[in-house]
Amino acid sequence: MSDFIDFLNSIVWSQWLIYLCLGVGLYFTVITRFLQIRYLPDMPKLLFGGKATKKGVSPFQAFSMAVSGRVGTGNIAGVATAIAMGGPGAIFWMWVIAFVGSGSAFVEATLAQIYKEEKDGQYRGGPAYYIEKGMKAKWYAVLFAIATIIGTGLCLPGIQANSIGIAVERAFSVDPLVTGSVVVVLMGIIIFGGIKRISRAAELIVPFMAMGYILIAIVVIVLHLQDIPAVFALILKSAFALEPAFGGVLGMAISWGIKRGIYSNEAGQGTAPMAAAAAEVKHPVQQGLVQAFSVYFDTWFVCSATALMILVTQSYNVVSPEGGFIVEHLPGIAEGPLFTQSAVDVVFPGFGSAFVALALFFFAFTTMMAYYFYTENNIAYLIPSNPKLRQTVFAVIKVSFLGVVLFGAVREASLAWALGDLGVGIMAWLNIIAIVILTRPAMRCLKDFETQRKQGKDPEFRGDEAGIQRAEFWSK
Repeated sequence: MSDFIDFLNSIVWSQWLIYLCLGVGLYFTVITRFLQIRYLPDMPKLLFGGKATKKGVSPFQAFSMAVSGRVGTGNIAGVATAIAMGGPGAIFWMWVIAFVGSGSAFVEATLAQIYKEEKDGQYRGGPAYYIEKGMKAKWYAVLFAIATIIGTGLCLPGIQANSIGIAVERAFSVDPLVTGSVVVVLMGIIIFGGIKRISRAAELIVPFMAMGYILIAIVVIVLHLQDIPAVFALILKSAFALEPAFGGVLGMAISWGIKRGIYSNEAGQGTAPMAAAAAEVKHPVQQGLVQAFSVYFDTWFVCSATALMILVTQSYNVVSPEGGFIVEHLPGIAEGPLFTQSAVDVVFPGFGSAFVALALFFFAFTTMMAYYFYTENNIAYLIPSNPKLRQTVFAVIKVSFLGVVLFGAVREASLAWALGDLGVGIMAWLNIIAIVILTRPAMRCLKDFETQRKQGKDPEFRGDEAGIQRAEFWSK
């Protein structure tokens, strides 16, 4: 089974996907005239620029839901794995994919808002919706919806649950089955409450978990402040094969940095647009900018906090392609959350394991909440005109999702990551191709936003006035 999954991953995660992600992100960066820099001061302001309604969530709630999907085990275990497999240089390539990826995140979130719909008294949208309406390719939209249901409903939750189980077992000697059972109960309480409960939970948990984690990281980093210049030099040199020890893993640094960067920040993957579509805004571009900022928040803040903790405390190993290790600071310790736990333990002996276990719990828990929402969103797309059938399928998928979470908590970690990589890769291929094809409506929407701003208006969107067809929601 694992050999077959690895074979599929070798195809999905070939160099072509890496080139595609970098190329498309750079393409959107250029044609939007470096929007992620030009509008950086506006992005935080837009977080608090609207309120929730009966049909839609507030921009901040949509941001929190998207961040809850972006900030997960990839920020703790994923960063550690990138360092282990690609060396410190992998972190630089995570930063690169976050910068160019924010352009892709802007486009996909803007498209999600343009083509969103109202179903069951709430907003629904995302890649399946904009593929069908913008590309007029129903079959392609159905393919994405099915891939997402498999990816976010069956593959990705296992990674989150598995990381929680490993971290809690090490920190508190609790059997992963017990941990998984607790997670299932708490998750069930939230997802059976619908999107409003999910958004409220994300709004409360996400700021708390992220700020708490970054605060501890700052303490660890400040206590090793004298090592920071050397660490940044190590990252930059390793990223370009200028550090002799890591010169032989340049390809791995690029590959793992981009792979884990995409897994962590989800730019271009097609998941965050589903949260973006649920937001109540006056203009699609507003939510596009919010989602671009969420990529920065995920990678430049949270991922960087993990990377710097690990590197300044030298709590990592780097695997050699020829076998053995290039660097082995933690003999006998496998890559993943254990690197981060060891890093915190250097400054807070005996506290690192418990703290990282709790951080992982919150990070992974909120990510699984987002995964359920994405799964439900695509089921709603596949069953558009039968509310009773839709609600029945929702109930079945909730129970199945909880079963996947429980199974993921106790299964082999390598298989969990392999399945997750496969799910992310398939979704990324399908979505990135779609948003490139749909460049024109996204750019027309941006032009409409900028024109209204130049006229001194508070931008409000109408699809017909912007020259965008099939944006029925915005033509009411």
